[in-house]
Amino acid sequence: MTERPTHDSAGVSHPLKGTFDLDRAEWRSSAAGGDIEVAFVDELIGMRNAQDPDGPVLVFTEDEWEAFLAGAKDGEFDPEELEIPQT
Repeated sequence: MTERPTHDSAGVSHPLKGTFDLDRAEWRSSAAGGDIEVAFVDELIGMRNAQDPDGPVLVFTEDEWEAFLAGAKDGEFDPEELEIPQT
């Protein structure tokens, strides 16, 4: 069974990464009204949907964040690169 992160008012706890402290997170977006917000707390990076601030938070280590950014810059997440089933 895979251990999953838990999310409560104090933070997001991950069995391997530690705890992302939501109380200390200063959420930022790239533009006013942006859909994605990012916060840097200690050695962890959190990312959430700005339209659902109480919803799930993705937590990255610094290495994971760098890999995510590299993939985004390389177009890895562009719609034409994703294998999305046709409906």
